[in-house]
Amino acid sequence: MQRTSQLTMRERMWGYAFLSPWILGFLLFTAGPMVASLILSFTNYNPVGAAGAQFVALDNWRMIFVDPVVRQSFWVTGRYVLLATPILIATPLLLAVLLNARALPGKPLFRTFFYLPAMIPAVAATMCWLYILNPSTGWINRILEWFGIPGPDWVNSPEFAPIMFVLLVLWGIGPTMIIFLAALQGVPTELYEAARVDGATAVRSFFSITVPLISPVIFYTLVIGVIASLRYFMATYIVYNGTAGPGGVAQFYMLTLYRNAFVYYQMGYASALAWVLFLIGLALTLMLFASAKRWVYYAGSMDR
Repeated sequence: MQRTSQLTMRERMWGYAFLSPWILGFLLFTAGPMVASLILSFTNYNPVGAAGAQFVALDNWRMIFVDPVVRQSFWVTGRYVLLATPILIATPLLLAVLLNARALPGKPLFRTFFYLPAMIPAVAATMCWLYILNPSTGWINRILEWFGIPGPDWVNSPEFAPIMFVLLVLWGIGPTMIIFLAALQGVPTELYEAARVDGATAVRSFFSITVPLISPVIFYTLVIGVIASLRYFMATYIVYNGTAGPGGVAQFYMLTLYRNAFVYYQMGYASALAWVLFLIGLALTLMLFASAKRWVYYAGSMDR
């Protein structure tokens, strides 16, 4: 018994030893900065100032709810989340369904073709899209002109800029498509054959068999998509060179946070903004997990 206990302790120590690099990295680069930012959110810390950090209690947190720039960033980010999230789930799912069809020839080639854009660095892809969406020389507007449709000014138009942001993100849906494709290949074909015998159409089979069986993957993609949409920043920064764009169309929450931290050097206020974003993301994630009980189906669940 003592020998077994010693072996268990030895194995436990080896486990901690192998985990120690991750634990140290988490404490130094994740947990530590999070705690530091929470402390700074109650100060007016300016890294280039000589006064140092001064405690201001909840002033930074109160300012968030009266700042008109933050209010606009809430609106811009919320609109983008509602617009982009359904598209970023439906489009790769549709592509995965098409690439999973038996009758499609050259499926490996098409899978590679749709995944390749995800391999291009995001900065380079954004610059390419700026040329594609150019109102004068971009090929999208030229194609629209062939059909007699006047091409819009994608970058400088407040009406079309949100659509441009979605197009920029659609460029990299390859990994999500691969995830959906793997989920689709795990659906038993016997269910489709039984549905076909019962006279079910392809659309009915999709919504009655495919969607319920891959609902855990849809739920995972939904959670990740909402969090990523809340953090949308880089493309807008590149397109408008760190500004809010025409009519504040690019005044995303992350841009507001970035400008307060690294342009105005209001690190205390920026830390409060970061924690508000974390709390919003946490609240939305908990709401999604609460709703998952009604529409996400897991294999082997007895109460479904």
